[in-house]
Amino acid sequence: MEMKKRISLELRNRTPAEVAELVVDNCRSSDGEIEGLTDEFKELEFLSMVNVGLTSLVMLPSLPKLRKLELSDNNISGSLEILSEKCPNLTYLNLSGNKIKELSTVEALQNLKNLKSLDLFNCEITTLEEYRESIFELLPQITYLDGFDAEDNEAPDSEADDDDDDEDGEEGAGPVGEYDDEDDDEEGSEGKEVGLSYLMKDEIQDEEDDDDYVEEEEEEEGEEEEAEVRGEKRKRDAEDEGEDDDEDDD
Repeated sequence: MEMKKRISLELRNRTPAEVAELVVDNCRSSDGEIEGLTDEFKELEFLSMVNVGLTSLVMLPSLPKLRKLELSDNNISGSLEILSEKCPNLTYLNLSGNKIKELSTVEALQNLKNLKSLDLFNCEITTLEEYRESIFELLPQITYLDGFDAEDNEAPDSEADDDDDDEDGEEGAGPVGEYDDEDDDEEGSEGKEVGLSYLMKDEIQDEEDDDDYVEEEEEEEGEEEEAEVRGEKRKRDAEDEGEDDDEDDD
């Protein structure tokens, strides 16, 4: 499909000024030039033209809000200076799989002051000696080259995070209440179980307390009986002593 027709289809009844993201991967450009993209796409922030047969960026319109540009797997070998003129706020640029061979070609990106991530993977320039050191020196504003910083730390996959957030937001919006109800039901059932166990525990404790009380009553009754026995014994002893005294008097 031709690029111009593909862009028209991607509008989907919107005006160009309403489009923030545009993906036209794998369509065909005429004579290796950009076509169908105009200055009317003034709100565009993300543009992907992967594998569309581009050889030049000369026809790129002014896109002042563009921050991410995907141009991988084309035949671009130069004209990169147009990017700083037309897309001054670029932060991410993917040129992997193009015909970029010399450091002088990349030097044109120095005026992209906000550029943080540059991808030149599978370009011939990557075979140059001290390629990474040279690029970081040439473009001090970038943090990541081919997905890694100067210390070989991998760049975070911000796009994947955004996709996950979107999926969570869309898929999670409906069932949240259901999950909350289920949680409430589980908490309620747990509360009931806890309440039953608590009551049972109280009943068991009451029974144990009753047993202790019965034992205490039995002990007290036993002590009273022993006291009565001892009292009767002392009484009998006293009577016996009295009788003995009477006999002695006689």
